[in-house]
Order: sequence, then structure tokens, then C-alpha cells
Amino acid sequence: MSLATLVILLVVAQRLAELVYARRNTRRLLARGAREYGAGHYPLIVLLHAAWLASLGLLSPGASVNLWLLAAFLLLQAARLWILATLGEHWTTRVIVLPGTPLVRRGVYRYLNHPNYLVVTAEIALLPLAFGMWRVAIIFSVLNTALLAHRIGVENVALRASR
Repeated sequence: MSLATLVILLVVAQRLAELVYARRNTRRLLARGAREYGAGHYPLIVLLHAAWLASLGLLSPGASVNLWLLAAFLLLQAARLWILATLGEHWTTRVIVLPGTPLVRRGVYRYLNHPNYLVVTAEIALLPLAFGMWRVAIIFSVLNTALLAHRIGVENVALRASR
């Protein structure tokens, strides 16, 4: 098995584990009276990430790996874990807001409003670039930017409405 294939399999496993964690958090938040915003765009986000991973899986066999870019991607995973740990039970893959809950202002959220989106944006570009797949990096970066522009707007409205 090539290094590229191993990395992609690990990323897929990580994302699946995150989906399980997010679903659990979503169920718990909704049971406590939380509300979901912008559910209509969520399938597009799932499709984008699934297509990104599928394209990496299909196009990367035999690809050479830029270890510097791969190392940068691995550093992003530390940031991703910091974000998940900071948000704890409030981390989901959907826009779920529990009214009356104060905004998280600790951890990385002391410095940035949407750090998870910065990490995801960098991941979507870096991993394909680490495998020499610059076209995949460009295509999915453009698509991700369009979706995130919409999603951040939805999230900001949701957060204002819940305060």
C-alpha cells in the first residue's frame, strides 16, 4: 500500500469517526431544545467532502508524496483536535444552536470566529497538493469557498438569533 493510499484511508476513518461524534452531539443538543439552521445546504457539504475524498482515492495511487505538505496537513489535524476539544459537546457538522448558550470564547476561539472553516479550507487544498494533484486542490477549494461563504452567513444569523 502506498503512503498516499494509507493517508487517505486514515483521513476517511477520521472523518467517519467525526461524523459519529457529530451525530451524537447533534442528537443531544436537539433533545435539549437546540435548533438547526440552514439544513438545506448540509447535503452539499457532505457531497463536497465525499467527492473530495473519492477523487483523492481514485487519483492518488502511485502518486509521489511531498512530505513537507503532508507534514503541514498533519499539523492541521492538531488544530482540528484543538477545535473539537474546545467545542466539546457543541461541535457538530451541522449549524446547531442551543438558545441562551454563550459563545465559546476559549481555546482557539479567543483568536478566531470560525477556526474550523480555516482548517477545512487549508486541508482541502493541502492534501491534494501533497500528492501533486493541483487541479483537485483548485476545484475543491473553489467549491468549498462558495459553500463556506453561504454557511458562515447562515451560522452568523443563527448565532445572532439565539442570543
